[in-house]
Amino acid sequence: MELKTALYETHLKYGGKMVPFAGYLLPVQYGSGIIAEHMAVRQKCGLFDVSHMGEVLCQGPAALENLNHLLTNDFTSLADGRVRYSPMCNEQGGVVDDLLVYRIQEGSYLLVVNASNKDKDFAWMQAHQLPGATFTDISGTVSQLALQGPLAREILARVADPKDIPEKYYSFVARGQAAGIPCLISKTGYTGEDGYELYCAWADGPRLWEALMDAGRELGLIPCGLGARDTLRLEAAMPLYGHEMDDTVTPLEAGLDFAVKLQKPEFVGRQALLDRGEPQVVRVGLQVTGRGIIREHEPVFADGRQIGHTTSGTHCPYLGRPVAMALVERAYAQPGQAVEAEVRGRRVAAEVVPLPFYKREK
Repeated sequence: MELKTALYETHLKYGGKMVPFAGYLLPVQYGSGIIAEHMAVRQKCGLFDVSHMGEVLCQGPAALENLNHLLTNDFTSLADGRVRYSPMCNEQGGVVDDLLVYRIQEGSYLLVVNASNKDKDFAWMQAHQLPGATFTDISGTVSQLALQGPLAREILARVADPKDIPEKYYSFVARGQAAGIPCLISKTGYTGEDGYELYCAWADGPRLWEALMDAGRELGLIPCGLGARDTLRLEAAMPLYGHEMDDTVTPLEAGLDFAVKLQKPEFVGRQALLDRGEPQVVRVGLQVTGRGIIREHEPVFADGRQIGHTTSGTHCPYLGRPVAMALVERAYAQPGQAVEAEVRGRRVAAEVVPLPFYKREK
């Protein structure tokens, strides 16, 4: 039986079309539709309920040592109030999950993991932890809202004091307030746009949602669902666990080398990544040049043979064209390379293009 976030009744009130996702009932879209929601985030602002995400506290004198052991990135230089992204690998170099790490203070970190993986991740952390730190799953106590789009700051400033609104990307205010509700306010997101993610007590989620909607309605703020969240992240070429990476795909193959610090003396999966050497399969962008839309898990061909497969694909509303991401042999990863994807038994022409497909103007 699927769980419900604290905002379930709120989604029904706003006309959300509810579907099962990652063990929860969540809105895939509202009455305005996925395209309108997507465009609102690109041009004005959208509000998402992402309370299904998982939150884990890592605390203790050896918290930093544990993070550097479990995760591929290096957290030694992470300062209070900053956020850092990292994959978490298994011993074979595949990705257990990718997550965000918030440093609250020395010896205290908040880890935000993917909804579909949170139980697996928590068990993995406990099974591979070092002495001197504890991991605590607090997912059931947290509501998380994502306010995303070019007007996000203007809207948030109507309900939050300027000192509680973080300035830099991947920074946060641990003890802020929005509409009088205690929140962790973070300048992060999964849409390719400017925006914020707000973490509050589970029961405060509906009140925070209504306060943000009231503050932003005249500026064009609308509620957004899972459908737009997926098209936005794909348009911005943001990888999604279970698509661009999984337990068999390494972070180097997925193009996440910026978050893999092989110079660290040790982390789970490091030796396997070194043993594999330069990835022979890499993540690329595909732009459709023929007729059709390419979806995920479709074979990709060049020179008369299969050279890889797609991982995500759709028609992107803002760009106005169909694109896809794929894992292909390195020899075919250069921009301009002509390929074909097989869609329901028919070949659709495409070419390799640089990622991301969309990048907002700063």
